[in-house]
Amino acid sequence: MTDDDGHAISYKVLRRGTPVRSADGVQVGTVRRVLEAARENIFDGIVIDTRDGKRFVDAPEVRRIAERWVTLTITAAETADLPVPGGVRERVGHASTVRRAKRFGRGLRERWDRR
Repeated sequence: MTDDDGHAISYKVLRRGTPVRSADGVQVGTVRRVLEAARENIFDGIVIDTRDGKRFVDAPEVRRIAERWVTLTITAAETADLPVPGGVRERVGHASTVRRAKRFGRGLRERWDRR
């Protein structure tokens, strides 16, 4: 296995399926999805596919994004403690509900209570 990960790239062009390595050089998964705070144009983290399912890697835990793989700041053992990305989906779902409620002229409370 070579240590050349290629040139650094922006999170905006990071492709699904790119290998993800821990700080100790172990491949822990592949990129599933990149998350960003769109309004602020800030990298928020990535969702990776692992043997144990999807996991969320927060931006501070990503050391480098490069052409050939993503390198994390945490070890392979620490990746087992990464959270499942359900909380992220809930935030996005709530934000979508707020936008839809405003677009259709309904109050947020009325729209949210129906769920």
